[in-house]
Amino acid sequence: QQKVAILQQLVQEQLQAGHIQPSTSPWNTPVFVIPKKSGKWRLLRDLQRINEVMEDMGPLQSGLPSPTMIPEGWNILVIDLKDCFFTIPIHPDDSVRFAFSVPTTNKQGPVQRYQWVVLPQGMKNSLTVCQIYVDIALRPFREKYPQLLVYHHMDDMLIAGKDNTDQIKQELCNMLKDYQLQIAPEKVQSVATWKYLGWKILDHTIELQKV
Repeated sequence: QQKVAILQQLVQEQLQAGHIQPSTSPWNTPVFVIPKKSGKWRLLRDLQRINEVMEDMGPLQSGLPSPTMIPEGWNILVIDLKDCFFTIPIHPDDSVRFAFSVPTTNKQGPVQRYQWVVLPQGMKNSLTVCQIYVDIALRPFREKYPQLLVYHHMDDMLIAGKDNTDQIKQELCNMLKDYQLQIAPEKVQSVATWKYLGWKILDHTIELQKV
């Protein structure tokens, strides 16, 4: 009974955020909640059956970008995107395949049905779609600033150059908005020591982060 109430609450939060919408889809996938270490709860979905019939788009890319090629003395900006999956829309024809049902307590009424309208976590190709989408969003920025080094993996970005990082950040933020992508301001790194994809970048050296 407690988990049903928590599930209903989390689903309402997703509905208000615009991540899901009411559905009459014949498709259905299981959803459930699990407790987090913080004491809060996480909404999860089981997309195994969907993934079984979905064609694999392949790996993200053939490796991770390395910051070892950044010239010494260049300004560096490391940013994360905020809720990246939840800002990438999926086609309405595909949205119906990611429907799920929410039961009522003690079967007091019919189940409530919803479907995801943004990239769902747990879908086999979500990581690859995210990588491609963010890459497309970055192309205008790369074309406008060919003198910058722009590294990107999923929702993690590193921009390096001689330019002022505040100006770069604002310009990048404006361009990403065209694709509904937002920078997480609390995760912006504009001064040493920078941490990026397992690397620790100092003013004169680059080290691997300790596990």
